[in-house]
Amino acid sequence: MNSLAEENYLKAIYKLLEKGDKKVNTNAIASLVETAPASVTDMLKRLSSKKLIHYEKYQGVSLTSAGKKTAISVIRKHRLWELFLVEKLSFQWDEVHELAEQLEHIQSPLLIERLDQFLSFPKFDPHGDPIPDKQGNFEARHSLLLSEMKPASQVIITGVVDHTPVFLRHIARLGLSLGEELKISERFDYDNSMHIRIKSARNITHLSYEVAKNILVMLKN
Repeated sequence: MNSLAEENYLKAIYKLLEKGDKKVNTNAIASLVETAPASVTDMLKRLSSKKLIHYEKYQGVSLTSAGKKTAISVIRKHRLWELFLVEKLSFQWDEVHELAEQLEHIQSPLLIERLDQFLSFPKFDPHGDPIPDKQGNFEARHSLLLSEMKPASQVIITGVVDHTPVFLRHIARLGLSLGEELKISERFDYDNSMHIRIKSARNITHLSYEVAKNILVMLKN
């Protein structure tokens, strides 16, 4: 059985590798898990001895098949618990990450299978991130950045890039949430900000480029 810290490192390495690199460096891992590079090196040696990662000093880190399986399992539990907390316990989407960080380390496959079934086998979490199934498969969704949309485009919000509570609270105050339909009314060349019309609201909302580039959407058919 892997420790909580080991699972957190495997999840962090997986998320860094998702960006497209074949290997990740110690400093990137240290930044994500918020610890010193020396501590990361010690953990990498431990994970390597357990055959969960491929690690060679100064050569970067990648996951073995066993390490990848463990990382995806932790991500699956995290996202299922986030959805459960939002849908069944009425938490807000900016409140659930820290709780799910604790719950993701529960070591009961049967509990997670029952949780998945109870939630009707969901494909996406409250932030729009895909929930892997028990085989580790992710549902594909081809989302675009709201900041890339042209005037008159009609879109549906599918997720967010920035998962921080402060950002989630900010866009919630603007009336933005998953599944919300928007129309881009106008874009401004000066700062790439935009006016949008939210289907469920009457007024036009101004969005900065910084906000728009952190919202994922798909074009409405």
